[in-house]
Amino acid sequence: MSWEKVPFESLYIEPSRNGVYKSKEFHGQGYKIVNMGEIFGFEFIGNQGMNRIKMSDSEIERSGLVDGDLLFGRRSLIESGAGKCSIIVNPSETLTFESSIIRVRLDKNKANPMFYYYWFKSHIGRSGIKAIVSGTNVKGIRSSDLRNITVALPEKKIQDNIAAFFKKYDDLIENNRRRIQLLEESARLLYREWFVHLRFPGHEHVKIVDGVPEGWQSKKLGEVLTLNYGKALNADARVPGAYPVYGSSGVVGTHEKPLVPGPGIIVGRKRNVGSVYWSSKDFFPIDTVYFINAEQSNLHLYYALQHVQFINTDVAVPGLNRDMAYSRHVLIPSETILQSFITQATTIRQQIEKLADFSAKLVEARDLLLPRLMSGEISV
Repeated sequence: MSWEKVPFESLYIEPSRNGVYKSKEFHGQGYKIVNMGEIFGFEFIGNQGMNRIKMSDSEIERSGLVDGDLLFGRRSLIESGAGKCSIIVNPSETLTFESSIIRVRLDKNKANPMFYYYWFKSHIGRSGIKAIVSGTNVKGIRSSDLRNITVALPEKKIQDNIAAFFKKYDDLIENNRRRIQLLEESARLLYREWFVHLRFPGHEHVKIVDGVPEGWQSKKLGEVLTLNYGKALNADARVPGAYPVYGSSGVVGTHEKPLVPGPGIIVGRKRNVGSVYWSSKDFFPIDTVYFINAEQSNLHLYYALQHVQFINTDVAVPGLNRDMAYSRHVLIPSETILQSFITQATTIRQQIEKLADFSAKLVEARDLLLPRLMSGEISV
């Protein structure tokens, strides 16, 4: 099937617009503002928590966001952020967007915004974006180049059908993400109830001695774990595979071989200092993180580390100093309470992992179909 090809700008209902920049005194209240953090973190943007900014009525009229607006990363320190596309979906309040983002508003009579969101997720759309990315230290795209990208223009009904087809996949994925988030929160609440508020099973019959339940110990981290260094693995050296690659922001890709047998705990060493992640499977921690091996890792320690105040003590070279980390304290409960918590947390983690595996299969199926539908090879 051959579709008409047109300049992207021919689908605009108004000229594209760069976002707003305001000095610090305008931040903290007012309208929610979409930043690059939201572009990286969410495909569909609408009702997430965001920073706020004061704007006048005329400013929000020019730079507000409505359902169906496409947002493109205009400049980014990370190449994958340059030109990354997200879409505004059913916002419950008026939003605006910051200066590192380009807003594109399409004519909905001839262009389904959701179809073009998926277009720019496909290899065809990404290739078009990649061709206009420029810059060395800061990567970016220009509105003038974005509007000249060639896109397909199938019949509106075809656009609608394709968009609805892929949205079903993404709705299931989003539903799983929310369920995972709720399960994670339930495990964190369980940890806080038992080990922060000390309302663990049988707490009524346990004496508190120097702020610690009898039979428990407050130990330095250096006594209970070893922070091992990850290993450098540049993005261009990774061979996509079954093993997650962890950086200080979480999973940053996959590789054909792991570095560490799972399960294990990952702790941010550079950039996102003190971030904590759990991997139930073998994994590859890169050199921006520490890892804790399987022998020392357990779910109690994973949630305990999320309550440790890790401090970046080196201003010249920001990072988590191991000696400083080892000096932090963690509460070690009695063996009975420890195993009881691990049992309950493991049940929750198993549910999380089932949902994550299901989502991974949905993503794989969606991404397999995406290029074939976007090229017109198959139809729905």
